[in-house]
Amino acid sequence: MDNEQILDDIGALVEEERALRSRTGGLLPEELQRLAELEVRLDQCWDLLRQRRAKAEFGEDPDTATLRPAAEVESYRN
Repeated sequence: MDNEQILDDIGALVEEERALRSRTGGLLPEELQRLAELEVRLDQCWDLLRQRRAKAEFGEDPDTATLRPAAEVESYRN
């Protein structure tokens, strides 16, 4: 997966997230679950993109970047 594909995925995930957040009248339990899944997946995609860019910047192969587990990405501090 290259940077453009990751950015395309991010765009699609953001679009779905916005659609869910813009719903009026509250979300169903399964929609709340999907929203939580989207948030985690977005964090993973952004992390992967940052890894790829850092590797490229320092002359490493960006294709060696890997999608980190949700638990790892979600435990990062801001």
